[in-house]
Amino acid sequence: MTETPAAAPPPEQPSSPSPPPPVYIHPRREPFEHGLIPLQKLIFTDATQTLTSLRDKLLQHPVASNYPHRIDSAVFSETLQISLEHARLVFDIIASVHPSDSDPLVTAKPDEVDSVGVNVYDLIIFLYIQSYKRLLPKGHKDSAAVADVWPSTSAFDGFLSALTPLQLARSNVRRSMPSQADEEAHQLSYLQKHLGNIISLLADSVDSQGEGEDSLVLTMENFEHLAFLIYFGEKGSEKIPLSQNAPFFANSDPDMPAAPVPAAQVHDWIVQNISSAMEHISERAAAKENGPTNVSDQDAMMSDAYANTMKVSTSAKGSSSIEGISKQSYVKQASELKSSFVKIINCHESVIYLLAPLRYATIYGCSDATIVLGAVGKAVRIEHCERVHVISVAKRICIANCRECVFFLGVNQQPLIVGDNHKLQVAPYNTFYPQLEEHMKQVGVEASPNRWDEPIALGLVDPHDSLSHPAGVSDCQTESATCLEPDQFTNFLIPNWFQGEGSGSTKDNPFPLPDVYMSSQQRNDKNLVEVKQILRETQLEDSRKRELSTALHVYFKDWLYASGNVRQLYCLQGTCPSLSRSNSMHSI
Repeated sequence: MTETPAAAPPPEQPSSPSPPPPVYIHPRREPFEHGLIPLQKLIFTDATQTLTSLRDKLLQHPVASNYPHRIDSAVFSETLQISLEHARLVFDIIASVHPSDSDPLVTAKPDEVDSVGVNVYDLIIFLYIQSYKRLLPKGHKDSAAVADVWPSTSAFDGFLSALTPLQLARSNVRRSMPSQADEEAHQLSYLQKHLGNIISLLADSVDSQGEGEDSLVLTMENFEHLAFLIYFGEKGSEKIPLSQNAPFFANSDPDMPAAPVPAAQVHDWIVQNISSAMEHISERAAAKENGPTNVSDQDAMMSDAYANTMKVSTSAKGSSSIEGISKQSYVKQASELKSSFVKIINCHESVIYLLAPLRYATIYGCSDATIVLGAVGKAVRIEHCERVHVISVAKRICIANCRECVFFLGVNQQPLIVGDNHKLQVAPYNTFYPQLEEHMKQVGVEASPNRWDEPIALGLVDPHDSLSHPAGVSDCQTESATCLEPDQFTNFLIPNWFQGEGSGSTKDNPFPLPDVYMSSQQRNDKNLVEVKQILRETQLEDSRKRELSTALHVYFKDWLYASGNVRQLYCLQGTCPSLSRSNSMHSI
């Protein structure tokens, strides 16, 4: 019997390509996190009316004919009646948070800033968002577990409160920095509320009457200034120009100027996108809250009470967070960091090295720690810290609400000090690692000028926080920083054990030491040589020599443990038991 051959399977139908994932609108975190200045003269009760008048005045004073919409700091200072120093500070901060690295203000050398000026529309947007209020710190999810590691109350009381900065930030309950998702939702909500006013400041009237929203139109050029505040795109993809996302400008001929569109149409389109983005954030938050517990998270739990809060993560928007490190040494180098936007949060009694080129860095709520940052090309913000030593190369730095901290700086712009600070000290930069100068070149930080000793102290009260403050202190100036005494200055050695990746050309500190600090160092070196010589030449019996040697070792050991430098000694020997180069850490 002949078998019937099996029927051939039907040909597979080609599957239709899956639609691309939606692209959501996002707020630019830079102006909200690094672009707010506690200057009362920059905050207006009737922002739209005041800034409209200011815009019209400023546009009458272009810095040059080839820069028709740009002004210098002298014009801004005179028009707004602020000091020239504060006007230049505003320009520097705008440059540090500007969305375009090719903007003339961003690329200008310090002596070129006033010849290129700032774009009036960027300036107006910057001034408008000075009304923004930051999101309050949230209660820590495990306040009982961390109760034993937060620093105790300092011996002195602050002007605003007897609480330390850490305690003030966490008043009544243990608090931590808001999550990136919470901050993004808060920023989107602010933009949704104020978008109409912001667009009106960028818009032109279609006729001389110019009354009413319907009479305002927005050119594509002015529409692009909204990129100061918002963008489209996700992690791993380039940010798309706003005009390429907008249906009313997307297909414009580059050789022909696009026709202006009604401001109301732009407003409605952006608000619709913001609503979609906020809904997406809510859905992600709900899914995360209701999702299963990650097994790896359970495995990371440690017997140390505080280790439960340790977290190293990279968010969907490309921000790396290092959180909750306690009594450890921790190092990350360029190849190990997935983001150039880093936050170090609630770390205590630790030594942290981030030896990489960065754009932005935030240090928040840390205590009794030494933190070494590589080269930071835009801005560093240090907030609510106590007894922390920060060693950093940066374009600019802002210090807020800190106590008993020392900052060893190589900075091209004046350090900005705001909020309720006490007993701060600044000192010249005091270390190096082989790739430092290469990293400086990558992010645009120069070895000169180093303005570490020229801090600008602003308001005692930050009008951008959401806290209530006693009446009468809004115009008070914060306590500034003093220069570290030269005889207390020492170089900081970054262990060679950390420098396993690549080689670099930096063999010494690229920032020249001021003469008084160099003289002090030479004097200390000379004293050390003399003491060693005296010890060698002292005629003692063997038993007395042993007693002297034992006493020196005991005192040195006591100092190592009391200062926490014993951890550094372990690392120098390459046997550091608490060194972490990955997400897995061990307590000492």
